[in-house]
Amino acid sequence: MIEIKQFPTKDENAIAAAALGAQVIAKAIAERGSANIVVATGASQFEMLEALIGRDEIDWSRVTAFHLDEYIGMPDTHPASFRRYLQERFVSRLPTLGAFHFVQGDAEDLDAELARICAVLDEHPIDLTFAGIGENGHLAFNDPPADFESTDAYKVVDLEARCRMQQFGEGWFATLEDVPHRAISMTVQRIMSSSVIILTVPDERKSEAVREVIEGPVTNMWPASILQTHPACHLFLDIPASSKLTKKLI
Repeated sequence: MIEIKQFPTKDENAIAAAALGAQVIAKAIAERGSANIVVATGASQFEMLEALIGRDEIDWSRVTAFHLDEYIGMPDTHPASFRRYLQERFVSRLPTLGAFHFVQGDAEDLDAELARICAVLDEHPIDLTFAGIGENGHLAFNDPPADFESTDAYKVVDLEARCRMQQFGEGWFATLEDVPHRAISMTVQRIMSSSVIILTVPDERKSEAVREVIEGPVTNMWPASILQTHPACHLFLDIPASSKLTKKLI
C-alpha cells in the first residue's frame, strides 16, 4: 500500500521526505554497515535533495548510489543531463560519498553500457529508492504503457508525448523538438525490489497523476499505480498535488 503524507508547502514536504529517507539510510548502515540508494532527478526533487544532503545522521562514506534514468545520446555537459543534475546537486556536495554509479546515456555501445550498469546494480540490493511521479504517471522513464514484467535492472525505453512535453515545460529544453525520444531507465520491477520507496510529489500539475495512481486501479497506463502493491511506499504531497483526490487527507 502507499502511505500518504501531506504538507502545506513544497518545502515542508521535501524536508519531511528527506528526514524519513535519512532515517532509512542510517538504519541500513547500522544493521549492515552500508546502504544502497537510488536518487531521482527532475524539478520535483530540488528541495528534497537539498534537505537530504543537510542531514547529519548519515555516514555518506558507507552509501552507494545510483540514478533512475538518463537520456540516450545526451552528454553530461547538457543542462538537461541527469548526470549533470546529480553531479551538481548531490555528488559534488557530498565529498565523502562512497560511490555513485552513473548511467552513461551517450555511450557509443549502448548494449555494453546496459550490461555494465545492470551488472553493477545486480550486486547492490536497493535499500531505498527516492522517486517522483510524472504528469503521465510514469515511474522513472517507464511511460505508459509501461513494461511491468522485465526483470533487467535497466532497459532502453521510448518517451511518449506527454512525458516529453513535461520535460520541455519544466524548462530543461529550448524547444519540444530538442527533447530526446529515448532514454535508459531503471525498470519497474527493479524499482519495486527496493526495500523502501519514498515519493516526493509537489505541484498542482501532478494532481491528476496522483489521483489516478492512488485511487485508480493498478494499470500500466498509469505506471506508478503499481506502487499500491509495494509493502513500504511513502508518498509525500503538498496541498496542490493532492487537490484532485476524491478522499480528503487528514
